[in-house]
Amino acid sequence: MSQLALPLDWPAVESEGDFLIGEANAHVMRHLAHWALWPVMATIVTGPRKSGRSLLGRRFAASTGGKLIDDADRVPEEALFHAWNRAQSERRPLLIVADAAPPLWEIDLPDLRSRIGATPKVAIADPDDVLAAAIIEKLLGARGLAAPREVLAYIVPRIERSYVTIQHVVDIIDDTALARRSRLTVPLARSALKRMGVIDDS
Repeated sequence: MSQLALPLDWPAVESEGDFLIGEANAHVMRHLAHWALWPVMATIVTGPRKSGRSLLGRRFAASTGGKLIDDADRVPEEALFHAWNRAQSERRPLLIVADAAPPLWEIDLPDLRSRIGATPKVAIADPDDVLAAAIIEKLLGARGLAAPREVLAYIVPRIERSYVTIQHVVDIIDDTALARRSRLTVPLARSALKRMGVIDDS
């Protein structure tokens, strides 16, 4: 999969790696790129853990001069209420990152509940095969492991499509390659997936 450029000339953060764009998150990127058209100066971004939502939020805030509130469902409600109001008065975008949007995110403060209800919401989805392969390739490359196409074609259909699982797979493959002092091959990937219990010995 080819990587798309981030909108708004978002600054690179080399230590955090690049944000890969696919069908799971392209609509989120488009929404953030047009933040000046939001009906209110705030948006809620939800998505699975390890989906890059926090990295995306940090880059957005750095580019726009806005504010990021990460893990917002764990932030004191009054603090979030005041941050939302401040974003409107200062016309600086507020990006609210949470595990889930209401009603799954229960809000007790009525004034905050009404504001969050009026806030646009976009969700990062689980990765499809193309994005999963691109993430695996990039994470392995960051560890010095080249991932041949046949290895990616072997791994992707056999694992759960989740960002957490992908991270775990990469950890196990890296550990297996280090233990064997071996480059990445299909047999090595098969052994790593066996260690995870993803496939059996048959």
